[in-house]
Amino acid sequence: MNTAIPGVLYAKSPNGAAAPLVFDSPHSGTEYPADFDFVAPRAVVRKAEDSFVDELFQDAPDYGGYFQAALFPRSYIDPNRSLQDIDARLLDDVWPDVISLSEKSRYGHGLVWRLCPPNHAMYDRKLGVDEVRRRIDAYWRPYHDLLQDTLSAVLRDFGQVWHLNCHSMPATGVPRAMSGVIGGRAVDIVLGDRDGTTCAPAFTQFVSETLRGMGYSVRINDPYKGVELVRAYSDPKAGRNSLQIEISRAIYMNEVTGERNGGFDALRGDMGRLMAAMRDFATATVG
Repeated sequence: MNTAIPGVLYAKSPNGAAAPLVFDSPHSGTEYPADFDFVAPRAVVRKAEDSFVDELFQDAPDYGGYFQAALFPRSYIDPNRSLQDIDARLLDDVWPDVISLSEKSRYGHGLVWRLCPPNHAMYDRKLGVDEVRRRIDAYWRPYHDLLQDTLSAVLRDFGQVWHLNCHSMPATGVPRAMSGVIGGRAVDIVLGDRDGTTCAPAFTQFVSETLRGMGYSVRINDPYKGVELVRAYSDPKAGRNSLQIEISRAIYMNEVTGERNGGFDALRGDMGRLMAAMRDFATATVG
C-alpha cells in the first residue's frame, strides 16, 4: 500500500513480490512549510537539500523494496537527527526535555537548524519551545514512525531487513583521493555503518564491491559514518541492518545551477543495478 502525508512524506510498497529491503531519502524534500520564515538567502538554504536523491531511488518498488521520502526540507527540521539534538541557543525559553548535543548541533545543524552553511543565521528571532514541538509532532515523528513500522514489518515477515538510507554530498565535501580511490579523482560514494555497528560487515562490503564494479570510487565511514536514521533502528545481531549512502552531487547535477546534468540518467540506471544486486543478496540470505 502506498502512503502519502501532504507536505510531510510519501512512501511506496513493492511492485509484486516483496524483498527484505527498505530505502529512504530523508533530505530530498523541497516543499517549504508556510511558517518556515528563514532569513538566510533562499538559494543558500536550498543547497542543504539532497537534490533528486528520491528520484535516484524511487524505483525501489520495482526491485521488491519499500521506499520512503520526506517532502519537507531538512533545514526546517531534520529527520536524521535525534530528538535530544536541540540547540538551546535557538530557543526563547528552556527546553524541558533532555539535551544531548551532537557535533552537528555544535555547528548549528542540529534537529532544527540555527545556522545555514557556511555561516548564515537561519532566523532573525528565537524559536518558541511549542513551535519546535509542533515541528517534531507534525514532521519528525510521522517520518520516523512510518520508517520504524516498515522496518519492523519487513523484519517480521523475513526475519532480517536491509535498510539503505540515501543521501548526496557536495563534491567539495570529501578530500581529494587517498589510497584505494580510483584514478586519483575525488571520491564518488561514501558508505556509512557507524564503524560496523549498524550493519553486518558482509552487506557493507557487498554494496561497496558492487559499486566499485560499476567504476565508482568508494570509501567506508570516511568521512561520513551515518547519523540518526541508521543508528536508531539498527541491530545487526537481531537482523536489522542499516547502511548510509552518500553520493557526490557532481556525478549527476550542476551544484551551481541546481539542475541535473548529463550523468543523471546513467547514475539512476546504476542505482537500479545496485538495488537489483541488493535484492538478490537479501533474498539469497533469507533463503
